[in-house]
Amino acid sequence: MNQAEITVRNYQPADFREYVLLQAQVEKAEPMGRCVSSQFIAEQLRRPNHSPKRDLFVAEVGNVIVAHMDIEAELAIDRVVLDCAVHPEHRRKGLATKLLNHAMNRIKELGVKVVHVNIRQDNVVAVMTLTKLGFNLIRQFLELRLDVGDAGDPDIHRDVEWRCLQAGQEGELTKLQNRAFADTWGYNPNTVETIIFRINQSTCSRRDIVLAYDQDEAVGCCWTGISYEEGIPSVRKGRIHMLGVEPNQRGRGIGRELMLVGLTRLRERGLRVAELTVDSQNAAACALYESLGFEVEARTLWYEKPVD
Repeated sequence: MNQAEITVRNYQPADFREYVLLQAQVEKAEPMGRCVSSQFIAEQLRRPNHSPKRDLFVAEVGNVIVAHMDIEAELAIDRVVLDCAVHPEHRRKGLATKLLNHAMNRIKELGVKVVHVNIRQDNVVAVMTLTKLGFNLIRQFLELRLDVGDAGDPDIHRDVEWRCLQAGQEGELTKLQNRAFADTWGYNPNTVETIIFRINQSTCSRRDIVLAYDQDEAVGCCWTGISYEEGIPSVRKGRIHMLGVEPNQRGRGIGRELMLVGLTRLRERGLRVAELTVDSQNAAACALYESLGFEVEARTLWYEKPVD
């Protein structure tokens, strides 16, 4: 392939249909559990503090978009997270390198210290590319899976009350999450704006978020959801997006009960499988999930590169 055939540029609104098609093609070739519906992708492009025209880049071959790189700026923790996808038929052609080189001006403009990328462990091509580009492996995460039918029922006699998130409680949830995950690697503090955006996405609702109350104090939360695996017919799978407990309330079994409440809600919605992601170095969380019957389905790797 002649190098002149490759064009790397900023995303434009007119690219939307081809961008969605690329996402679907990549997910079909290597299933990662991403939602590839047009509505969901359109919503993601409107997320807070993100400008597709500045933070999303595409690579074209013959006027067809075959790769993209998206910048997620997390300024509170001085990093950006890159999401890169290349069509299977156009790999090993240097597209990821060209996209990164094109994106570096924007990354430096943001003033962050490091660039992070998360990939599946079995993505050999991506591992080779990142190593070549000067990225270093720094963390391993686990993708866990559970047959929801194997989960037990929550303890209804506990002195903690379970309530779904109500309108107007977004600020309370934001503060709770930020305290619960303050010591977690890679956690970028939420804002009320971000929480409101996520709740109002087509794939989410307030009933998916369960809060644990000790009297009138929110002490924990479990955020569940449904993901779709493309196919005929499509397969619905439950997902635990976030499970957190106030630091001064840990050790009471609240996290375990919250998880059982979340799994029960998924089961009531007719789901057979629940999935979640956890840092392999988070010993307490890994022990909890293992005790509930979750098993490792895949591993993902986090790579880091300092910004010069």
